[in-house]
Amino acid sequence: MAPPSLTKPTLEHLRGDQLFSGSAEPRISWKFAYDQGTASGWEQNAYEIEVSSATGNKPELFLVESSASVLVPWPRGSLKSRESALVRVRSRGTSDKSRNDYLWTEWSETASIETVLLEKQDWSAQWIASSSKPEPNANGSLQPLRFYKTFDVPSGPVSKARIYISALGVFDVHINGQQVGDEFMAPGWTCYQHRIPYRALDITSLLEAGKQNTVCVEVAEGWYYGRLGFNGGTRFIYGGDELAVIGQIEVHYTSEDSNGSPWTMVTDDSWKATPSAIQQSEIYDGETYDARNEKQNWKLLSLDGSASLNPAKTMSPPKGGLFFAKAPPVRVTETVTPIEVFRSKSGKAIIDFGQNLVGKLLVKNISLPNGERVTFKHAEVMEHGELGTRPLRIAKATDTVVSAGQDIKDWTPRFTFHGFRYVQVDNWPGELPSKDDFVAQVLHTDLQRRGYFNCSNKSVNQLHKNVVWSMRSNFVSIPTDCPQRDERLGWTGDLQVFCPSASFLYDVTGMLSDWLQDVVSEQMEEERGGIPPLVCPDILPKNWPHMPQAIWDDVTVLTPEVLYKYSGDIQLLENHFESMQTWIDKGIDRGPDGLWNSDRWQLGDWLDPRAPPEFPGDGRTDSVLVADAYLVRVTNVISQVCSILGKNDLAAKYGEDAAAHRAAFQDKYISPKGNLMSNSQTGVALAIQHGLYKNKEQLATGTASLNKLVRSSHFHIATGFAGTPIITHALTASGATQLAYRMLLEKTCPSWMYPVSMGATTIWERWDSMLPDGTINPGEMTSFNHYALGAVADWLHGTVAGISPLEPGWKTFRVRPIPGGNLTNAEASFDGPYGLIKVNWVFEEGKLSLKLQVPPNSKAVVILPSETKDTDAPPSELIVGSGLHDFSCAFNPGEWPPLPSMPAHKKAPGTDTIAV
Repeated sequence: MAPPSLTKPTLEHLRGDQLFSGSAEPRISWKFAYDQGTASGWEQNAYEIEVSSATGNKPELFLVESSASVLVPWPRGSLKSRESALVRVRSRGTSDKSRNDYLWTEWSETASIETVLLEKQDWSAQWIASSSKPEPNANGSLQPLRFYKTFDVPSGPVSKARIYISALGVFDVHINGQQVGDEFMAPGWTCYQHRIPYRALDITSLLEAGKQNTVCVEVAEGWYYGRLGFNGGTRFIYGGDELAVIGQIEVHYTSEDSNGSPWTMVTDDSWKATPSAIQQSEIYDGETYDARNEKQNWKLLSLDGSASLNPAKTMSPPKGGLFFAKAPPVRVTETVTPIEVFRSKSGKAIIDFGQNLVGKLLVKNISLPNGERVTFKHAEVMEHGELGTRPLRIAKATDTVVSAGQDIKDWTPRFTFHGFRYVQVDNWPGELPSKDDFVAQVLHTDLQRRGYFNCSNKSVNQLHKNVVWSMRSNFVSIPTDCPQRDERLGWTGDLQVFCPSASFLYDVTGMLSDWLQDVVSEQMEEERGGIPPLVCPDILPKNWPHMPQAIWDDVTVLTPEVLYKYSGDIQLLENHFESMQTWIDKGIDRGPDGLWNSDRWQLGDWLDPRAPPEFPGDGRTDSVLVADAYLVRVTNVISQVCSILGKNDLAAKYGEDAAAHRAAFQDKYISPKGNLMSNSQTGVALAIQHGLYKNKEQLATGTASLNKLVRSSHFHIATGFAGTPIITHALTASGATQLAYRMLLEKTCPSWMYPVSMGATTIWERWDSMLPDGTINPGEMTSFNHYALGAVADWLHGTVAGISPLEPGWKTFRVRPIPGGNLTNAEASFDGPYGLIKVNWVFEEGKLSLKLQVPPNSKAVVILPSETKDTDAPPSELIVGSGLHDFSCAFNPGEWPPLPSMPAHKKAPGTDTIAV
């Protein structure tokens, strides 16, 4: 049987189209393509890597006897700064080990990699600012600046040209009038006091050797200087108030005369600066562009010798050092056209894009008299016929264009973004704008999509689609809570509960490992005592209480573990182990019993639907119980991490600690018969999911209790941040999957389907962010684009479709779908580290038919739903290798629809409350 074909290798966690690497020894991965009729049961036992220099030196060949194909070590000496290499691989394996019939695959496509400036001494550029410091705007914001330099590039055959660049603020760069790259809000947001990211960009095709060239860098305040945070926010958090840039252009020639050293041009005091025609550009409030102040051919302004140019000045480097980020850049990834333009009740022109999204407006043509202005105000919803702006709090989310009396073509803001479905247009010339006048540019960190889900229930599909859109909307440089109001912060709890779902949908390893490094940087600050920040980067006011919090601070342990499961990157665990241990040993505020200090205020089951709008943490589940349940879990996880890393003594210690915490939890919260203090959906689900009951009898009590709680709630959700990710998992674990489906499909509030029934296209922050009468929830915290409560997607992937990782990186994965509800089929795919996994099941007349595709060099453990028994005996497992597999079995999902428990005189809700 023919061996499989290989994909082009990838290096570290870079997207396949990313050329530059900050690693001198980038690890190499490749996937196997499954083609029908080939590679059934195929397993690798060796591989060859060919590494060649981009300068044409003889390739080096490395043979390794190993089944590994994910993040294998770099096989040769370390790369130097600016060094390029070409990499291709081939794999040896067999489909029949009994015959020793080993075959080599064809060589993969060749991947290119180039290191950036790896050493501090590689930089000769200096940070520069304008010597003529502009006055702040009336609201205190900084007007964007443009930095220019005209320079002569020596003649000769150029092999490559690069610019290494960063800014205090966000920037665009142009060479000879052409924009370099397509990144938005470069270089992104990090803990600037510790680390400032820089970019490496290919400018080979833009520079002209032997001629005069010009570079223009436009810089706006972005996250570095701009107003951040709620309650009015704070400006200039990271110090200083001068927009600045650092850049280094390097040109490499093919001639021997260069002796390997590039020609270099750097930022210094020979540069010039001038204010931009953008008057202000703020993340929360929007952008104002005044065409009257625009210079013709402004990207080439330095060639004009304009008197408006001011000298630049060099400045001392900021506290944070430069580093090259692993995360892909933020890009425009899609455009959305309006579905309608209409008048509000008060006569305002409203554009409806039909989808709540994050991005910016592109206006194809603006034609107004000189000095006239048109404004574009963004919001997520309409409320009683008008733009619903109250959830924005004091964020203006408004872009303004002032005309110079000439048509403005394809205008779009350059340094701001908005969360919106609707845009109110004021002072548009003539009648209503046409739909053809606008598009919305969707933007987010350009992650690789890898997981998909679909089923027979259109409402469930819409829910899943909403989860994906909310993730896209909130993965903008960092994982944020919401993208529209005066907040947009990297709340650690939101990411922690959503990370399994995010890791299935997109390859987030590079982005989140970068972000976790910022979490570590702030956690390890001396004054923090090992307590991680609640938001990262931490821009909360200095008087904000800095106290340890379960769920949120547990991100230091739980998120690296999830990323390891999905990527197989053991180095990630090694890099973050000190942070994990510091949190467990020093950060947690413990009582005498080793559990959390009972007097410690906890966020707990945040946004429990019964919590009043003004007190979102006032839920029905004891918050310290929630924290203690999480403590048992994270202590178990760090014990497992220690075992993985070979720290056996520590593994034993933390294992003993976890057992002691579990016993203390049982004594404190569970009666001998198994009744739980805080007998709520969240409390019981935590106890079931984290194995906190002492014995089978207690577990039976907990199972019966959860069953009763769900039925007595009429299948409404009664959980917040702590309970929502696990409630359906806990019901499945206790043999009540039909109750999980019934909760999933409930349409009345509070439920996952209530927003869907209200026309939501993203996940809401509150179960009732909009009330049934179309009124926005009166609570101050009301966002219509929050991914946390979409963590149920993990259950859709792992139980409804039925696929989840068993070994790190999905080397071995579980296939265990459990049909239920009114679903007649479901399918999912996951393009994981080893290749494409596909599962599809159909359930008809009591029979399940299952199709499975397993990629080469991996295995699947299949458990058919007929093997789910009400006994202690483990279900039968089928272990299959790569190929296409068909399974079938008879299966009785159980009672459908389940009935609620209620007094006999009350009428049970009918099936009209179930989403279809």
